[in-house]
Amino acid sequence: MSTTSHRRQNLPAPAMEPDGDRQPIITLAAGRAFAVLRIAFGLTFLWAFFDKLFGLGYATKSGRGWIDGGDVTAGFLKGASGPFEGFYHSLAGDWWVSPLFMVGLAGIGLALTLGVGMRIAAVSGTLLYLLMWSAALPPENNPVLDDHILGAITLVALALVAAGNVWGFGRWWSGLDFVHKYPWLR
Repeated sequence: MSTTSHRRQNLPAPAMEPDGDRQPIITLAAGRAFAVLRIAFGLTFLWAFFDKLFGLGYATKSGRGWIDGGDVTAGFLKGASGPFEGFYHSLAGDWWVSPLFMVGLAGIGLALTLGVGMRIAAVSGTLLYLLMWSAALPPENNPVLDDHILGAITLVALALVAAGNVWGFGRWWSGLDFVHKYPWLR
C-alpha cells in the first residue's frame, strides 16, 4: 500500500448528523475565526437596523428614523441606477417595503449574531445583498464585484461551515424538535 493511500485511510470521516447532513471538519482556530466573522456580519445588520430605526445620524439622518415616521428605504430606492432603476424607483414609497426591509435587517442580524437559523439567514441575507447590488449597477470600483457580492458569498460560506455552532447557539438550535422536523431552519 502506498503512503498516499495509507494517509487517506487514516483521515476521519465527517460526522453524520441525524438529518443526514455532513458536517465539515475544521480546526478549532478556523471555527473561532468563522464565529468572529459571523458575529461581525450579524452586528453590521443589527447596526443598520438600529441606525434606520432611530435615525442615529450615520446612514439615516437624525429625526428621519423609522420611529420618527421616516421612510428608511425611499432614499436608497430613489437613488437606484442601472438596468433595474425603474423597478427600484417603482418600489419607493410602497407601504410594505420599509417594514419588510427592517424585519429582514433585524432577523438576519439576530440570526447571525446568535448563530441560529444560519440557513435562513444565509438565503435571506444573500437575497438582500444581491438586491442592493443590483440597485446600483455597475458597481463604482469594479465592473462586477463589490462589498455586497462579497457579503453574499460570506453568508453562504458561514452557513455551509455551520458557523453558529462555535460561540453561538447553533448546536442548541439544531437540537430543537421543530428544527429536526424542518432541517431548512438550521
